Amino acid sequence: MTKSELIVALMQKHPHLQLKDINLIVNTVFESISSSLAENNRVELRGFGAFSIKARDPRVGRNPKTGEQVLVSKKHIPFFKTGKDLHARINKGRKA
Repeated sequence: MTKSELIVALMQKHPHLQLKDINLIVNTVFESISSSLAENNRVELRGFGAFSIKARDPRVGRNPKTGEQVLVSKKHIPFFKTGKDLHARINKGRKA
């Protein structure tokens, strides 16, 4: 689902809200999550999951075009871990 698809789904579910209000809500939620992660804070949405930052150590990589070794510096990446409720909902009725 894309951001615009999310907005359309919210409009259909809540027809009493205007498009500009839904846009504001969605943008505010995403901006709040992004800002918190940028400050190295964890964001937890109970039942849905948690966003956090993980550090990747420096390593030696390889340029796929030339095969030459390249030093890849340390970096931080966003990480999402599903909550218990979301995990159960996704795996409901599926075999292992």
